[in-house]
Amino acid sequence: MQTFDVRQLDVFSSVALKGNPLAVVLGADSLTDQQMADFANWTNLSETTFLLTPRDPEADYRVRIFTTLKELPFAGHPTLGSCHAWLQAGGTPKGEEIIQECEIGLVRIRRQGQQLAFIAPPLLRSGAVEPPLLERVRLALGLTPHAIVRSQWVDNGAGWLALMLADRDQVLALQPDYSQLHGLAIGVIAPCDPSRDDIDTHFEVRAFIAGDGAQEDPATGSLNAGVAQWLLAEGLAPDRYIVSQGTAIGRAGRIHVERQGDEVWIGGAVAVCIEGHVQL
Repeated sequence: MQTFDVRQLDVFSSVALKGNPLAVVLGADSLTDQQMADFANWTNLSETTFLLTPRDPEADYRVRIFTTLKELPFAGHPTLGSCHAWLQAGGTPKGEEIIQECEIGLVRIRRQGQQLAFIAPPLLRSGAVEPPLLERVRLALGLTPHAIVRSQWVDNGAGWLALMLADRDQVLALQPDYSQLHGLAIGVIAPCDPSRDDIDTHFEVRAFIAGDGAQEDPATGSLNAGVAQWLLAEGLAPDRYIVSQGTAIGRAGRIHVERQGDEVWIGGAVAVCIEGHVQL
């Protein structure tokens, strides 16, 4: 049995306990794949990460990302939370940006005041959603035939399929039948109306991951990174905007999106809630 430093952080919120929780195990090089998977399953969080020595000489650190069910090649809030934990533990980047190595490759991260932001990775899958699958998702979400305004694959490693609805109230009213969504990662987005919606954001988002320990994700970096590339490419969002997520489950996630030239950055606040040790 070995002892490891561990942090539990809140990502994408400046208000304590209102973001997306993440467990980070530091110095995890000696852990086996099974030990990582078992601990991630035990935490019952949407993701748990393990920080390791990088294999790529350009990287500052390496991260492995586990849900309660499987390992992911990339995820957004684990990227920002892991980076924050690495910096807090004394990590010093080799350059102005922090370079994270994960299974999808190298991910650039930068500090923006009190926030961190990662560059949206390229989409592994985009384009139209197959009609039979879209109909399955529509029925599982309890939507009327014409409620889906747009749909798109926005998969950057986490398998996201995204739908756009007409307004925020429709998004917040969703009550998914998770038994019909098993094996899928579904993001739903709608524009906020400042004249009607009492909120300071441009879009409302919900993220559903059927079968996972946390079936609705409170604030999702990978989904918003994929959605941002979709919306910006089609002129459906301004170059800088803020997303609200987690409202329906009592959270207050805020994801900041900014396009700079050909790059899209996804940022937010991170706070440490728990520091301690774990024996594995």
